[in-house]
Amino acid sequence: MFSGADLSCIRGEREVFRHLDFGLDAGGMLVLTGPNGSGKSTLLRLMAGLLSAEQGAMTWNGVATSDDPEAHNARLHYVGHLDAIKPALDVTENLLFWASMHGGNADAASRVSNALTALDIGFLSDTPAQYLSAGQRRRVALARILASPARIWLLDEPTTVLDKHAMATLEQIIADHRAAGGMVVVSTHTAIAGDGQAVLDLAPFAAHAQMPTGEAA
Repeated sequence: MFSGADLSCIRGEREVFRHLDFGLDAGGMLVLTGPNGSGKSTLLRLMAGLLSAEQGAMTWNGVATSDDPEAHNARLHYVGHLDAIKPALDVTENLLFWASMHGGNADAASRVSNALTALDIGFLSDTPAQYLSAGQRRRVALARILASPARIWLLDEPTTVLDKHAMATLEQIIADHRAAGGMVVVSTHTAIAGDGQAVLDLAPFAAHAQMPTGEAA
């Protein structure tokens, strides 16, 4: 189980959220919702170990993730707003980089090939990334989660610029990952299909939302 308790986070000098809890079991999907600025991306970065909580703790099977950050990093894959694609490399070269980072070099080529097929972008395999459209770049970024396997997927607005077909493909990939015991946390303003998903609205955890009546934000 991956969980967080009484989490508060400050970015710059602004408290983004406070007293936030979450819990995710094997096969679970947690959907983060809330208005812009409510902390969805911040929480994902906190889960990924890219930010530190001001208070509270995250645990993996009851053990603080901060006790072994390398082990925590090895069990997750984070796909943020930026595609993290090198324009000078072709699509296959970009994915081979990520495949070697997480899954090692063994079977990396096979994993990349399967990822390209799953995202319907096999025809782009030798295309330099600088020539990809926005939608193609997004599918290449999402192909990373298949090319470099991890237990937890942290996806920040993954449906941005995807067409309906690509969205349906992503929903099936998520369903397959969950069926194998994987976990998914996704922030979105667009509905993503998924049985048994939990929804966490971050708006009530915003610092200004918890101020006593009469206090200024």
